Amino acid sequence: MSATAPLENKENSEANSKWLDAHYDPVANLNTFSSCIALADLNGDGESKLVVGDLGTGGCNMKLKVYKGTTLMTDNTLLDLPTGLTAFLMDQNEPRTPAVAVASGPFIYVYKNLRPYFKFTLPPLEVNSLELEVWSQAKEDKIDPVTLKEMLEGIRGKAEVPLSVRSLKFLMLEPQEMETFVNLYKNQPIKRQTVITCIGTLKKNMADDDAVSCLVIGTECMELYILDPEAFTVLAKMSLPSAPAFMDVTGQFDVEFRVTVACRNGNIYILRRDSKKPKYCIEPSSQPVGLVRVNKNIVVGCTQESLHGYTQKGKKLWTAFLPAPITTMGVMDHKTRGYQAVLVGLANSEVHMYREKNLVNIVKTPDVVTSICFGRYGREDGTLIMTTKGGGLVIKILKRTAVFDEKDSTPGPPMAQSIKLNVPKKTKLYVDQTLRERENAVGMHRAFQMDLYRLRLNAARAYVKVLESSLSPMSSSVSEPLRMNAVVQGLGPSFKLTLNIQNTSACRPAMNLCISFLYDQSLYSMKTAFFKIPLLVPGLNYPIDTFVECLSDKGISDIIKVFVLREGKTAPLLTAHINMPVSEGIVMS
Repeated sequence: MSATAPLENKENSEANSKWLDAHYDPVANLNTFSSCIALADLNGDGESKLVVGDLGTGGCNMKLKVYKGTTLMTDNTLLDLPTGLTAFLMDQNEPRTPAVAVASGPFIYVYKNLRPYFKFTLPPLEVNSLELEVWSQAKEDKIDPVTLKEMLEGIRGKAEVPLSVRSLKFLMLEPQEMETFVNLYKNQPIKRQTVITCIGTLKKNMADDDAVSCLVIGTECMELYILDPEAFTVLAKMSLPSAPAFMDVTGQFDVEFRVTVACRNGNIYILRRDSKKPKYCIEPSSQPVGLVRVNKNIVVGCTQESLHGYTQKGKKLWTAFLPAPITTMGVMDHKTRGYQAVLVGLANSEVHMYREKNLVNIVKTPDVVTSICFGRYGREDGTLIMTTKGGGLVIKILKRTAVFDEKDSTPGPPMAQSIKLNVPKKTKLYVDQTLRERENAVGMHRAFQMDLYRLRLNAARAYVKVLESSLSPMSSSVSEPLRMNAVVQGLGPSFKLTLNIQNTSACRPAMNLCISFLYDQSLYSMKTAFFKIPLLVPGLNYPIDTFVECLSDKGISDIIKVFVLREGKTAPLLTAHINMPVSEGIVMS
């Protein structure tokens, strides 16, 4: 019984899985990243091949490998480490077979029909004029190697233009090696060359899958180049505040396009067709380690084990937290189903699939995944290809019966919170009103300002009138600063009226004050309508009680005015209007 339990659990997990295990080769000896792997129909026979830029050991055995099915079809030796790889159509010639562009150092190697076709070299950079002069003196033997090193170190600390690779290597040498180095290189011209950090493709003038595409490359010198697919000339050049690390391109060069770049300074920049510099800037909370585009949104993976979604203009939409650090990212674009999701490889040997911020599937892998690619492989549309940290190759095929739930499988708030509101479209009245405001903006602003000034003037006049007639419940007199509020208690016909009077002066008592009531004698009666107030000590609250009798049985009420007066003056210090309630006792009787 115990021996059959693991077998049953394995069968149940395979039955519940949405993927078929097509192939796993733990000794494929593939050392690569997601930027150096692509799927393309290289022979035009309808069967897509797997193209891999293998980094080898990091110093040797760099190769361009092409897989057909589960077997290695061809491999070409690369002269330097590949930093990016992409397949693109460079012309309209038949048969429509794509070329493969491999970025390596300052060069782009273009392969057509799996053979070397063209080599593009990045434009050289400006060389420091002081550096040229110093090396020319060394060439004429006017200075010795020690003096050359001192002068180059002085130039490196002050010059705006960086030194060339030759000078930097010379500054790293030991004293006994300097003279040999100078004699070897002093007669050769000085060049300053940048290297490619990332590569992508951009449709030239049509959005079709088989349309001609331009190459987009990011360089270490903080610039982006867009290359013509046939002549390999620079069509456009854009500047960045930092060196690019990850890049995503969408649109068409002749119409409109957007380039989203994650740079080494931790920021993400969005460039458009009409801008030579970034249009928008996104500042994530931590360093980006991956960037992909799903529909019109940008998904960024960060070092804080989190996934962030942004709009095309940089507005943050959502955040998802991950159980382990991110190792690689990719896009799942199943065109036959119209389904798009984000694939995230994690350091715990799992691949998580996210649709927006919802976790819809988890794929277990035998080792940590270093690269992910999803697309058509062979004649199968839904193929997931992964390489592992140990050099293994994993191929999985999406089942035709697989259905991904839209709900999130992780605990948290309900999915209803992430549903977008159905905002109504702009009506014709709204558009007309907007046009009217745009055309008459100056006149409407002047009318608004005029009404605002009138409102302020009326408010100021009313305030002055209140101060002059002492109609406010707070005294404006500097010598007699008083505050009063009134409380009415009772249902009627008898009411208890309590006046709370306070002297707000810092240290000066208030004396010789009295209170007078003004009311309609046909509605109310008071035993005492005038009485004196005792001395008011600053800061204390003095409650003064009196009783009011309602004389009317018609269910009506009126205002009783309270005046605080000072002996010998006719103008009151402050005034309070008390809205008396309806006498409920008389109404019920």
